[in-house]
Amino acid sequence: MDHLDDLPNRHKNHVTESKAEAAFQGLLSNSEEFVLQASDRKDYGTDCQIEVINRESATNVRIHVQLKGTERDENADGSVSIEIRRSNLNYLLMQPHSFFVCYHIPTDTLRFCSADALIRRYEHCGESWTQQQTLTVTFSELLTDMRLKSLAALARSSASSLRDTRVAQTTALPEDLPRIVKATRPDLHVPEDKAHAAAMLSNLYDSGADDMISAAFEKFASVLPQDNDAMIYCYMAEINLGMAGRSSKAARITEGISHLSSKLDTGRLDLGNLHYSIGNGLSALGREDEAVKAYEIALQHLTGDDGTIHLAECYLNLGSSYRKLGDGQKAAEFFRKALRHNPQLPEAHFALGLHCHRKGEYGEALEYFDQVVFAEGTLGKRSSVSGWRINVLFNLGEGMAAFREINTLLSDAGDEAWIWPWCGRQVASFGRTSPENARLSIPFWDRYLRTHPNCPRGVRERLLNRLYLRSVGQIMDMTYSVFKTELETSIQHVQGEEAAYIWDRLGHWAQEDNNWKEAENCFRVAYDLAGGHYGYCLGTALNFLDRPEESLQILLHQAEVVQPDDMSWFQVAVAYEKLGCARESIGAYIKAIALNSDYELAWFNMGGVHWNAGELEEARRVWKIAVDRFPDHELAGLLRRNLPFVLS
Repeated sequence: MDHLDDLPNRHKNHVTESKAEAAFQGLLSNSEEFVLQASDRKDYGTDCQIEVINRESATNVRIHVQLKGTERDENADGSVSIEIRRSNLNYLLMQPHSFFVCYHIPTDTLRFCSADALIRRYEHCGESWTQQQTLTVTFSELLTDMRLKSLAALARSSASSLRDTRVAQTTALPEDLPRIVKATRPDLHVPEDKAHAAAMLSNLYDSGADDMISAAFEKFASVLPQDNDAMIYCYMAEINLGMAGRSSKAARITEGISHLSSKLDTGRLDLGNLHYSIGNGLSALGREDEAVKAYEIALQHLTGDDGTIHLAECYLNLGSSYRKLGDGQKAAEFFRKALRHNPQLPEAHFALGLHCHRKGEYGEALEYFDQVVFAEGTLGKRSSVSGWRINVLFNLGEGMAAFREINTLLSDAGDEAWIWPWCGRQVASFGRTSPENARLSIPFWDRYLRTHPNCPRGVRERLLNRLYLRSVGQIMDMTYSVFKTELETSIQHVQGEEAAYIWDRLGHWAQEDNNWKEAENCFRVAYDLAGGHYGYCLGTALNFLDRPEESLQILLHQAEVVQPDDMSWFQVAVAYEKLGCARESIGAYIKAIALNSDYELAWFNMGGVHWNAGELEEARRVWKIAVDRFPDHELAGLLRRNLPFVLS
């Protein structure tokens, strides 16, 4: 029966693969970071997928693994080399953080090499490798539980970042999507290699990519140990953002201060720069008293030519802390010291420009703002300078220059949300201080309303500017009826007091045209919308329309409560006079004259009421006083011509 013992041979590769799988599963079974989730049934380049576990929770964050085994001897440097098909590498690269594992049977060790590291090595080796059918994977690093922890943290933070971006885009309204996409930072792929990650981080920091570093903070922290000197760039980037008011991660900034402080006694980093950065962190947290002390210590170390640039920046930030503490004069002294060490420091010129602006020294402020030249990649800073220049130019009466600055600044409005509201406030404040400003403001508001359709402020300001231009004779071809139609088309977007004011201005236009019926309609809308002092104009219009019964109730409330001045009591007197209430009318004229003894018409009208009531002697007395006080008034001439005996 020996022929029955003629069985298939177990290939040596199968033995090696089984040992590799067992060793890898053994490592995973002791790991709290991963579980073996799936073995690929059809192995095109991945043997299995491992899933990240986060505090006993499954995450569905998976890493693809190609598993190899070998009995070959180690290389001279202790590494192990295995050949793979180039297509296997391409397959792994389709998934982030994929890696190769090699089980070295002679040493009973698991070795690690990431797909990223392999392609990076071949890309920089200077060889034409893309046409090769096979590649050599060199395993130099042992796969340990610590390496698994690092890989899990890196994969989890990367997946979370991509998920958050995807969800934000998925749930956005279609009209909001362009803004969201534009504001989204590029997702930074952080390699698992410590040296490469550290070099990348250093170069990103030197290029001013603070936003990108902050977004990838957890990725870097998963690769680099906390005591790695390169982590200082992560913390300093967050502190820089905090200083610019663009970080919401106060806890991370606090950690950064502790991290920087832990480096003070190592002797590896410059003490002046460390204390300077600690001061920045404290200032970013609003702890200005402590920041001042840190900056002062930094200044003791920042000496010599090498420290000149940082010396200027330290003086600048010291001045900023004093400004926040309310000592503007001391702040300005340090800003000027900063410029002595670096005459081109843009932030110092900007700070001194703001200092002069706060003091109302607009000419000097403009000189400083004109010297601010920020480097590329500082859009927000450049825009801020332009914003303040606009306000200064308006205050200096240079409206045309201010509008030129506005037109330039608006080209950045898609990237800076504050620009449209800021420019709107400036034009609203200064747009009617001169006919030229008003004329230039009309195209601004047209553009504003195209970007912000039916915005109440834009609608209101555009209407008011057109009314102003008409009042100063700048729009002569616009008729009342045409403007009223325009107003009625858009005024529904303006509410309350703001709408009432526009209707009141239109009412005065009708009043100037002696169209009291239209004036009364406009004043009534204003009064119904906001009440209060708009009742005076409505009551006056009703008096002119000979409707004293309606006007008196409104005007009495004006004179007694809302607007107790001479003009209100004058109109009350007119209403009483029209109603034939002589005593009440005279009493109201007396109150008007008591408030304004030079109220000419009140004197003459009061004499007329006495005359019409048959009180001739009292009429003569009042008119004689009126003519003596106001001899050039047209009613004085009328009395001399028609009733000369009254004045004898």
